[in-house]
Amino acid sequence: MVCSHENHKQHSPKVPGAPQQDNLMLCPQCDMLVALPPLAFGTKAVCPRCKTTLSTRWEEPRKRPIGYALSALFMLLLANIFPFINMRVAGLGNEIRLIQIPQVMVAEDYASMATLFMVFVQLIPAFCMLAIILLCARVRMPLALKEWMAKMLFQFKTWCMVEIFLAGVLVSFVKLMAYGDIGIGSSFVPYCLFCLLQVRAFQCVDRRWLWQDIEPAPKLDRPLTVGRTGMRQGVRSCRCCTAILPADLTHCPRCHTNGHVRRRNSLQWTLALLVTSIMLYIPANLMPIMVTEALGNKMNSTIMAGVILLWGEGSYPVAMVIFIASIMVPSLKMLAIGWLCWDANGKGKNRADSERMHLIYEVVEFVGRWSMIDVFVIAVLSALVRMGQLMSIYPATGAVLFALVVILTMFAAMTFDPRLTWDRVNETTKKEPQGDGK
Repeated sequence: MVCSHENHKQHSPKVPGAPQQDNLMLCPQCDMLVALPPLAFGTKAVCPRCKTTLSTRWEEPRKRPIGYALSALFMLLLANIFPFINMRVAGLGNEIRLIQIPQVMVAEDYASMATLFMVFVQLIPAFCMLAIILLCARVRMPLALKEWMAKMLFQFKTWCMVEIFLAGVLVSFVKLMAYGDIGIGSSFVPYCLFCLLQVRAFQCVDRRWLWQDIEPAPKLDRPLTVGRTGMRQGVRSCRCCTAILPADLTHCPRCHTNGHVRRRNSLQWTLALLVTSIMLYIPANLMPIMVTEALGNKMNSTIMAGVILLWGEGSYPVAMVIFIASIMVPSLKMLAIGWLCWDANGKGKNRADSERMHLIYEVVEFVGRWSMIDVFVIAVLSALVRMGQLMSIYPATGAVLFALVVILTMFAAMTFDPRLTWDRVNETTKKEPQGDGK
């Protein structure tokens, strides 16, 4: 992976005995103060303690993301104009465009699922691409609007589920092959390209570089020691723009985000969201998520019933994908979040324990959103399979509950402060760590 970062020199009075502050950064995952090394093109700096990527450097840090984002928006437009996929059963055919998927769900009184589809698959990705274009192109606009767009860009990044929807479409193909002939429309390839381009656009935008480009970070009037945590030096990192701030300053002067040394009531919020998701997860698995009507007969399908049906039909890879994404991942994610909370409350801790828990946290944060694949499968099937009395598929209450479980567990992972897993690790200040350039 090639990455990019521009160095911004700021002229300000230096604090005697303090290192140059322009290249200092508090790791957002373990709170270690790191001196970032000069980065060559195509390299990144990672935290020497928890291996979190701190900064990246690309060639042409403006042109690359603008090019990818513009291309992605154009592909999204094409994907919504032309037919997406089609199906033929016993001489009857049906084809859908992307924009018709939420319309069908609204018509079936499932406006909640239609909203999830529009927000996660269409609106948020489109907004993020537009924000990248405007911010990287330095379009003239009020500073407050720039700051708001930058905040929303990085907050919404997790909620872009374009690639998950595309995986759901591919799973739908396998499910529908047993009933009829499936074909792709002229907008399918543009949507695949949109998926790849928006991922590349996100990769090319470095949070630290973008915020430095919008406005310089506020200066500290105190010396800082590289290799020690910010909490033990009376400073904190802004969770939005990565600026280093005094610990008692709750309002960031650059991005105007409120924050504290550690997220307030982090464990309480995480546990509350976790318990709520567990309460919803039980009925989500017991209640039907989909109703199939064929020749006047209705058949309800739960998540596990769908897995068993696919396995029985010989679609072993697809059955495994659905089982892992919809059964194993949510269950293990809730177990892992509970373990993280229990560990953060523990008394003793060594570096090996913290490294293991940090790895668990990163896995939880990455895989949790992929559980939405089953929800998107139902969305595609409901919109495409509309053959009247011959065959029709509708979403059911279980699908909405399952989507809420996924969203709540994602929020639970976000409210958990990963720095809590490192707070009791002994510091060694004999050696000043610098960000590893890779």
